[in-house]
Amino acid sequence: MFTDMVGYTAAAQADETAALNLLREQEELVRPIFASHEGREIKSTGDGFLVEFSSALRAVQCAVEILERLHGRNGRPGATAIRVRVGVHLGDVEERENDIFGDAVNIASRIEPLAPPEGICVSGPVFDQVRNKIAVPFESLGPQSLKNVRYPIDVYRVTLPWDVRPASPSTGPPSRTRLAVLPLTNISPDPKDEYFADGLTEELISALSKIRDLRVIARTSVNQYKSGSKSISQIASELDVGSLLEGSVRKSGSRLRITLQLIDASTQEHIWADRFDRELDDVFAIQTEIAEKTASTLQLELLSRDRDSIRKPPTSDLVAYNLYLRGLHAARLLSFDGYAQSMKFFEEALEKDPRFSLAYSSLANMYVLLAGETIAPSEAFPRAKKLLETAIELDPDSSEAHTARGNLALQHDKDWDLSEREFRRALALNPSDANAHFWYAMLLTVLQRFPEAEAELRLTMGLDPLWRLPNSWLVAVYFYSGEYDAAIAEAEEGLRRYPDDLYLHIALGHIHLRAGRRADALREAELSTGAVSPLALIDRAVLWARLGRPEDAGRLLDKLKEDSSHRYVNPTWTAQLLAALGETDAALEVLERDAREGSLGSLWFSYQGISFDSLRSVLRFQRLLSELHLPSGGAASAPNARSSPISDPPPSAGMRSRESDTGDDGPG
Repeated sequence: MFTDMVGYTAAAQADETAALNLLREQEELVRPIFASHEGREIKSTGDGFLVEFSSALRAVQCAVEILERLHGRNGRPGATAIRVRVGVHLGDVEERENDIFGDAVNIASRIEPLAPPEGICVSGPVFDQVRNKIAVPFESLGPQSLKNVRYPIDVYRVTLPWDVRPASPSTGPPSRTRLAVLPLTNISPDPKDEYFADGLTEELISALSKIRDLRVIARTSVNQYKSGSKSISQIASELDVGSLLEGSVRKSGSRLRITLQLIDASTQEHIWADRFDRELDDVFAIQTEIAEKTASTLQLELLSRDRDSIRKPPTSDLVAYNLYLRGLHAARLLSFDGYAQSMKFFEEALEKDPRFSLAYSSLANMYVLLAGETIAPSEAFPRAKKLLETAIELDPDSSEAHTARGNLALQHDKDWDLSEREFRRALALNPSDANAHFWYAMLLTVLQRFPEAEAELRLTMGLDPLWRLPNSWLVAVYFYSGEYDAAIAEAEEGLRRYPDDLYLHIALGHIHLRAGRRADALREAELSTGAVSPLALIDRAVLWARLGRPEDAGRLLDKLKEDSSHRYVNPTWTAQLLAALGETDAALEVLERDAREGSLGSLWFSYQGISFDSLRSVLRFQRLLSELHLPSGGAASAPNARSSPISDPPPSAGMRSRESDTGDDGPG
């Protein structure tokens, strides 16, 4: 595979420093993608790369991911576009002195210039290997005569989602391989079996997500259609999908009936419809049949690894599985009582089947969720770690377990390398895992790898378009990178979709304040009145304190001090308020005491916020960041930053597993 950065030479002649910055940004983005697809970087060609892969499929998948990430990054308002061409060919090579030679290399280098900016071209042999194995269409460019190549080579262009054909007024409907599984309707005699229909919906989403070339919308978004009040065409439009799977579940005693239909969103006609009348213990076989039938109908070839993953039942104990589904349902109540019930069900499931990997992962997620809320971190995190070790030992290919382990490494261990490895492993196992994309974006933001974080958030939003949190987090990413115009645009877009989201008003207040628009900041602060989550209260109190009204911050600080006498209170929250109130030494003392006790709370999450602007140049603060192996300058020292950015980002985003469906932070 050859890549080339379009227009780099001209850009370097116009502004060498800016061009070099873009080149470095491109390198930081693409190199991890090479690795995730098992690509071996042979050499850099200045503004491009020569990369070798073990298969044509991996090479094309890598090329598509690179251009998807760059396209998301280029869509940022005010961003200077990084446009890359990619050429892929399949053939024998000769290796000498860490380089490769041969006709295959020469042909790949000649194919690359045939691709348009932000485009991919592949040779006929590559096309023969990957067609029907990857969910992108191809357009034949016919035989092409290439320089220094004796015979014409068939070349195909990959049709990417943003491609616009000059002869066509539109890009057409979404691909049928972009799928939403609508909540299954419970028609069981017992209304209490609702949990089973909800759990089976989630399990079908999980099973279908394992089909590598299928993009499946996450539960958070599809769950909003549970009432069934919207038409198929309206749902398809809102989720931007080409296919929908809908149906019902009837559970009666030991009998199970599942009725399903796969619908083409553009025609609203059935692609297939079927009814499964089975014994309850056949539920796993039914899920496998549905996944394989969907893949076959959509003309997707299942790789052996995908097929094995789909066919592997999560447990051999139906009672344990039933308890697991009850646990999932209880967790969706988004209350501390619901979370406690959920943990009880997961624990009972593990008593029935001590080898149930998914139950271990789900229970571990609950401990991470409740750490610092109802369970002390010193108890919650070690317990989660032990559960996840067991989960991965039982099922090394569990995307859920690797995502949870990455999250634990992020929040508790502050082991950034381990966290990244785990998130990448989870995404390699399940590219449709919106949860893993989001948490990986969180890690990248913490490490100030902002373009990559934005690309991951764009992917998250594509897989879970109605989940609010990625939109709010994208606002924070733009703040942290100093892109204030982009942050304002994203926040205002969020408010158009979610006018009740008070956090976005708080965020806009911080943006305007840092941009010197005090009147606008005051207006947004006044619009943020009303009930907000506990952590958003801190952001709002900081905003008012910086506007010269410290009363809220003072009252909230007093409450945290009172609460700390009988329950765990995150020391970072206290330090944020103290710093915003100008009590610099007191804030540092709180953080240093927390560090001595081995925690440093959520400083990793909020160190880039304006709460700590007064500490940023203080050596004691920089030492704390050094202990966490974080960029010591914070957001104010980021390459594109113009001044320090927003107060803390969407509060629950950094502290919890993905449970909130509304963009609020949930109870507590």
